[in-house]
Amino acid sequence: MNMIRIGIGKDLHRLIKGRPFLLGGVELPSERGELGHSDGDVLAHAVTDAVLGAAGLGDIGTLFPSSDPKWKDADSMELLRSAWALVREAGYVLSNLDCTVTCEKPKILPYRDLIRSSLAAALDAPLEAVFVKGKTAEGLGPVGEGKAVEAEAVCLLNGGRQC
Repeated sequence: MNMIRIGIGKDLHRLIKGRPFLLGGVELPSERGELGHSDGDVLAHAVTDAVLGAAGLGDIGTLFPSSDPKWKDADSMELLRSAWALVREAGYVLSNLDCTVTCEKPKILPYRDLIRSSLAAALDAPLEAVFVKGKTAEGLGPVGEGKAVEAEAVCLLNGGRQC
């Protein structure tokens, strides 16, 4: 029996000077970047949580806890690839990944195809299975004030092993 599983991931990071602004493994030009225990790639973190949650395999904090110095400044795309390997071992394939990034700047649209390609490669999925949208917070809250960036991801997995 083929199982269909849905997962949701969400992450929010403060923006500070002196850090790169990373989305899905792509560095975007920006005066400020994400503050995080790892490299802070908010989109990679949201996608990691979405795929792990869909497969029932936990979350990013369980696999790569910020309390463990081993993950300090870790490459978030490597964390995503490691999590995806566990999902694949459980017998799943990605049918669809839909992501939204909310920030005031930089604008996402000029980099969307690069970000989609990077995520698709990490998930061994066709480009058409991965989509990324950019939104603003219309000046509201920390994201709207340019102090933070937020990402959400929803994924659909097919497959899985029989229990």
